Amino acid sequence: MKSLADGSKVYFAGTEPKKTSWLEKFQWLADNLKLNQIIQKDSIVAIKVHFGERGNTAFLPPIYARKIVEIVKELGGKPFLGDTNTLYFGGRFNAVDHLVTAYAHGFGFGTVGAPIIIADGLSGLDYRLVKINGKHFREAKIGSAFFYADVLIVITHFKGHGNTGFGGAIKNLSMGLAARGGKQEMHSDIKPIIQESQCNACGQCVRHCPARAITIEPDFQKAKIDLEKCWGCGECRAACLKGAVSINWETDAKILQEKMAEYALAAKTEKKGKMAFFNFLLNITPDCDCWEYSDPPIVPDIGILASDDCVALDQASLDLINKASLIYGVEKAENKNKFELINREPGTHLLEYAEQIGLGTRKYKLIEMGG
Repeated sequence: MKSLADGSKVYFAGTEPKKTSWLEKFQWLADNLKLNQIIQKDSIVAIKVHFGERGNTAFLPPIYARKIVEIVKELGGKPFLGDTNTLYFGGRFNAVDHLVTAYAHGFGFGTVGAPIIIADGLSGLDYRLVKINGKHFREAKIGSAFFYADVLIVITHFKGHGNTGFGGAIKNLSMGLAARGGKQEMHSDIKPIIQESQCNACGQCVRHCPARAITIEPDFQKAKIDLEKCWGCGECRAACLKGAVSINWETDAKILQEKMAEYALAAKTEKKGKMAFFNFLLNITPDCDCWEYSDPPIVPDIGILASDDCVALDQASLDLINKASLIYGVEKAENKNKFELINREPGTHLLEYAEQIGLGTRKYKLIEMGG
């Protein structure tokens, strides 16, 4: 699917036509994306999903994952569902807990028809480096399973996010494909420190520190980081299964968004055009699915969008949400940035920088189902 002079094609299946299931609309979108042109027989197809944090109920239910699995199989591909481990200590911190959470949320082989692979391995250390000539990065740490897949399909629950305004296809492509060390690099410029009360001197951080900046103090029996040697790569954070390496989440929002765009560009460059994106504008909550709760949606359900351009897709998604009326929160908010009103961060810098570095274009042509 080529970009047009007036922008990239973005396909949109909204609440019309009525009496048509969302699965039928999902099929229409997939047909228009011409997935048969990027999926050949026996292609290994990674389907990037978010399994939801424990306690969260807003994540995309497994029925949509199953539908894209069926579509991939019909085209001769070999699909798997994938995600990477989280940087924070929770229900998806390592592959064992991550799989347990996925199964608890209904993503078993019997329900989705495909295996689940945690792309960066047991504890987030299984990745491959992708070169990128960015302002912030020269290389990106992409989870190995995503790196080696032939095709990548990203299905995203579009929702709000405190630091990035919204979480859409770009965030799912960047944070979602990054190994834990890469997530650390994007989130913070501050070097890590050891929380001594949590440290049991197991030595995992020492073994995985590429800068050889960590030692175990023999008398104190705690790990210690030499900040003069430390690169701030985050490998110690990824290696520590006790949560003893702290992270600073208070990074500048615009810098975080730029770093995400660069990671997304690395993923796009590595896949060489064999990518497709779906944004679900359903149950649009104010916060990310990484939280252990789900607040009510901020606007009514809008629909599902699809494109091969993640920037155009996120821009179109944001525009449709901003045209909608808020269910609660702020009166007379039509045509205003809903996520800026809710989270005080618009997220527009992410789109501007992503376009600037060549990830995609913010210009788009919206093609509606039944239109």
